[in-house]
Amino acid sequence: MTMATATLTAATIIASVSGEAPIRDLVRTPPFRTPHHTSSYAAIVGGGPRLVPGEVTRADNGVLFLDELTEFSRDVLEALRQPLEDGRVSIVRAAGAVTLPARFQLVAATNPCPCGHAGDDDRCSCAVGVPERYVGRISGPLRDRIDLWVSMPRVPSATLITGQDPEDTATVGARIAAARARASRDRRRINGRLRGQALRRACRLSEAASRRVADLAEAEFASGRGTERLLRVARTIADLDGSIGIDVAHIEEAGWYRSPILKHAALAS
Repeated sequence: MTMATATLTAATIIASVSGEAPIRDLVRTPPFRTPHHTSSYAAIVGGGPRLVPGEVTRADNGVLFLDELTEFSRDVLEALRQPLEDGRVSIVRAAGAVTLPARFQLVAATNPCPCGHAGDDDRCSCAVGVPERYVGRISGPLRDRIDLWVSMPRVPSATLITGQDPEDTATVGARIAAARARASRDRRRINGRLRGQALRRACRLSEAASRRVADLAEAEFASGRGTERLLRVARTIADLDGSIGIDVAHIEEAGWYRSPILKHAALAS
């Protein structure tokens, strides 16, 4: 059985067990799950009398999109830590115990504060300390498991109306597909599943890039997990750049997405 066939089979089994609709053929489209922020712990993680798979399992080999991330309950957010790290989730209930697959791509969005205008002193109506407490609902360990943090400032209305059109989805998608295919061909797995020695071999760091990784990790007091995730992001950036090895520029870009220090320095300059 090839990897593609095994993935299709697993997706079909999960869809069948979930019982959302009759299954008459292999599921050939990767799942895209978008649970509401009021979803219960059991709905996200799984459980119930029959130990039904939750959203993290239904999103296996697909995308789990969590809009309004900070509005999800704390226990739901913390429950994401195991699947994000291990690609599986363990459920223990009175009915028994089960371990289910949960290797998904997490995409999340959230406002910077309850009113949505933190950082804009003329518009933010939140009291002092409220924005910090709001985003603080996302714990450090969960933050450490999210590779890219991107802030989206308000786009002026004139830019939306008359601004230059960005690259279309097809163009960007083709570039991503080529980089992903290169990674699978050269390393026999996607970058997100590289770790340890396999990750270090795949990075092919230049001497200068190695020093920059060490300096950045020390400056951020990065955990071992955080350092590995920095390397995986840099490896992906290098793939998109068509580069065999990782250079300082790739590390700097990866660090921008993970490092508050780099962002603050750039904004201040």
